[in-house]
Amino acid sequence: MTRLRVHAFSISLDGFAAGPDQSADDPMGVGGMELHQWAFATNRYRDELGGPTPPPVDDVDDAAMTAGFDGIGAWILGRNMFGPVRGPWPDESWTGWWGDEPPYHCDVFVLTHHPRRPLELGGTTFHFVTDGVHAALDRAREAAAGLDVRLGGGAATVRQYLRAHLVDDLHLVVAPVLLGRGERLFEDLADLPAVYRVASTRQSTTSVHVHVEKAA
Repeated sequence: MTRLRVHAFSISLDGFAAGPDQSADDPMGVGGMELHQWAFATNRYRDELGGPTPPPVDDVDDAAMTAGFDGIGAWILGRNMFGPVRGPWPDESWTGWWGDEPPYHCDVFVLTHHPRRPLELGGTTFHFVTDGVHAALDRAREAAAGLDVRLGGGAATVRQYLRAHLVDDLHLVVAPVLLGRGERLFEDLADLPAVYRVASTRQSTTSVHVHVEKAA
């Protein structure tokens, strides 16, 4: 059965998943990149996107990063994860944060209110979905062809799927960072404890990994 999985979703100690004022210069908002220092040091991150951080690599972090790509046949992203452009697309010049080789290598479904033609780039095809989270998930499941679907974020998008009880597995990484402001993940989710449970926690040298799953 195709599951909807969230992996390597970093939050600060005070609960923020991104900093404020996202822009082309600050893709995770002001201060938001600090949440992902653990990921930048992993072998998988360097294999996919490169990075200046040398070894040693923490085995817990590296295994968690790799697990997020195993068995994934399609992705879902919120529009902010695709880029900083707001409102109707002025043109199709923005093609994502990743250059000519996005790390997905499969079909990616981007939630948006504004239509745009599919974009093929380096083995990844971005589809722009205007009819909501359920439609995006249906299309992603079909594209995944029996593999799982990974929900990449951002916080508002993950929150919508949690609110609809559609997320099957949620891997959080709690970074030792205080942001003070930005976008919170856990907001307006009063029924979360009735539907989900903390399955495990594991500490690395950089952060704490928390696995949340649907309760039986």
